Amino acid sequence: MRYEEVKQLIRSELRKDPSGLTWAELKSRLRLPYKNLCPQWTIQLEDEIGLIRKRGDGRAYIWRLARGGKKSA
Repeated sequence: MRYEEVKQLIRSELRKDPSGLTWAELKSRLRLPYKNLCPQWTIQLEDEIGLIRKRGDGRAYIWRLARGGKKSA
């Protein structure tokens, strides 16, 4: 799976759930084949789609989009 495909899937899923999701929830819902996402891709997502990751309850981080997103790339 290419980066652009992953980016579109994650952006779409996070738009459906603005309160955010954990990586495990995203991975499960989208049936992604990755145990963890490549750190470089995560950094790109932060820059390109406005991904924000904040620690939630416990050890998990909540992934969500910044209000208004960033670029439409």
